[in-house]
Amino acid sequence: MNAAGAGDSAARSALAKLCETYWYPLYAYVRRRGATPDDARDLTQGFFTSLIERRDFDSLRKERGRFRAFLLASLQHYLSNDFARRTALKRGGRMLPLSLEFDDAEGRYRFEPVDKETPQTLFERRWALTVIERALAKVRREWEAASRAAEFEALKSCLLGDAPAGGYAAVAKDISSTEGAVRVAVHRLRRKFQKRLREEIAETVADPSEVDDEIRYLLRAVNQ
Repeated sequence: MNAAGAGDSAARSALAKLCETYWYPLYAYVRRRGATPDDARDLTQGFFTSLIERRDFDSLRKERGRFRAFLLASLQHYLSNDFARRTALKRGGRMLPLSLEFDDAEGRYRFEPVDKETPQTLFERRWALTVIERALAKVRREWEAASRAAEFEALKSCLLGDAPAGGYAAVAKDISSTEGAVRVAVHRLRRKFQKRLREEIAETVADPSEVDDEIRYLLRAVNQ
């Protein structure tokens, strides 16, 4: 494979990985727009297939800005195309092998709030939660590897700034530690989580200078 081909393949692989990570927020967006579960599945898969089949990956990276905004705008364009909607169910033979866990999609969607969230606010909230959950999972695996899984479970509620029920004294009692040691552990856990969160977000923005703004945006999306 020549250098250009290798670069193209790497770009396709990186884009496919991001799609496999962030497919559910787009599925939820399509469902909230009124699509049936089957149609939402096919439209989401068809959209990602169309996206990955593009060959201008260098242009995509330069223009995407924040991948979150790029994906939503691209999906909206895709859904506004009558041909895309009519042919979504006929694309099966051309589907790319993305690992999208659609079997779990409706189970997750049933728990989404239905009283206030528009398709876009639901997408943004789910995107934010996906980023946070991935960062949290990485930190959990690190603590599990250090045989500190029980301590992590006791402390994880502190990560986003919420004090645990009963305060640090209660946590210390649960894990047979001291309140001072718990405070130190929480501080270290927050630093580790923030590092992993920044790493996750860095994969979805074109410029590292956008990471801090994206963090603030995602936290607002979670709390709105």
